[in-house]
Amino acid sequence: MSELFKVTDSLMISNARAACKKNLLIAEGVTCCINISRRQPFPDFDLHTLRIPVFDHPLQDLSNYFDQCVDLIERTIESGGKCLVYCKHGRSRSATICIAYLIKYKNMALKDAFQV
Repeated sequence: MSELFKVTDSLMISNARAACKKNLLIAEGVTCCINISRRQPFPDFDLHTLRIPVFDHPLQDLSNYFDQCVDLIERTIESGGKCLVYCKHGRSRSATICIAYLIKYKNMALKDAFQV
């Protein structure tokens, strides 16, 4: 994964490498980044950021962070912005947060949200 992938028109997912490409984020209109990692960097320009300091481990419980993350995504979208959720590889932790958003705010069933 080397670019930003759209989950919705205003929610994107990527890996940390793509998330730090300032020109790419500006071109896509990203105004908020949620970093689901302990160590991955943030983009080097002024945007709203949130770090969720979790490990990339199957036993890591992300559920304590669902509301905080998905509510921020929704506030960002409601204010006309776009949100990028990322972790090191952009596969599990960040996808989990995107799925939680789709379930809570798009009223999708888990299976449908997972397919998106």
